[in-house]
Amino acid sequence: MNIKPYAVALMSVCMLLASPLHAAKLTQQNLKQLITDAESIISGQVQSVSDGITAQGIPVTEVSIKVNSAAKGAHSKNSIYTFRQFGLTKPRKQPNGKQLLAVAPEGFPRWHANETVVVFMHKAAKKTGLRTTAGMANGKFVMQGGKLTNEFNNLGIFKGLEFKPGLLTESENNMLKAAGAVNAADFMSLVGKAVSQQWISKGEMK
Repeated sequence: MNIKPYAVALMSVCMLLASPLHAAKLTQQNLKQLITDAESIISGQVQSVSDGITAQGIPVTEVSIKVNSAAKGAHSKNSIYTFRQFGLTKPRKQPNGKQLLAVAPEGFPRWHANETVVVFMHKAAKKTGLRTTAGMANGKFVMQGGKLTNEFNNLGIFKGLEFKPGLLTESENNMLKAAGAVNAADFMSLVGKAVSQQWISKGEMK
C-alpha cells in the first residue's frame, strides 16, 4: 500500500525530531518531567506487539499491556491498556515488491511481548490518536530481577531533583544517588506518592 503524502510528511517530521542530536537530548529528561508529561503511569506486562499500516497510510506499532498497577490514570488491575505508536517494528515488503522502511525513528521505545515494564504514557495526538511514552525512550522502564532501567541506563533520571525534607524513605533517598538500574519497589513507591500527594504542584518535588 502506498503511503499518502501527508503520512510521508508526518514521517519526515518524526524522523527530524528523532535525529541523533534529539536522541542525545533525551538523556536530560528527569523523573519530574516524566511525571508531569505523562497522562498515565502504568506497570504491567506487555501482552502483544504488532505493526501495520492504517487506513490513512500511517505506519504504526500497536502495543497491549496487562496492567498490574497504575500510579496515574484510571487503570484497573488486569485491564488491558492498548495504544498505537508511530512506525513499524521492522521494514516490510509491499505488494509492489519494494521495501517499506518506515520503522519507528531513533529515540522511540522498542517493545517486546512478555517484558515487564513501567511506562509513563504521553496523551494521544489529537489528529492521529498515536502516542508514545513521555520523554520517548526515557519513559519506558524494563524490569529484570526486581530492578528497573530505561534505554539510557537511567542516565539523568534523578538529575536536579529536590524534595522537601522528610518525604522520602532512607532507601528512596539512597536510590537517588545510585547509578544505573534502580529498585522497582522504591521507584514505584516514590512515583506513587509524588502523584497521589501532588508533590510537584505543591512545590515539594522540584
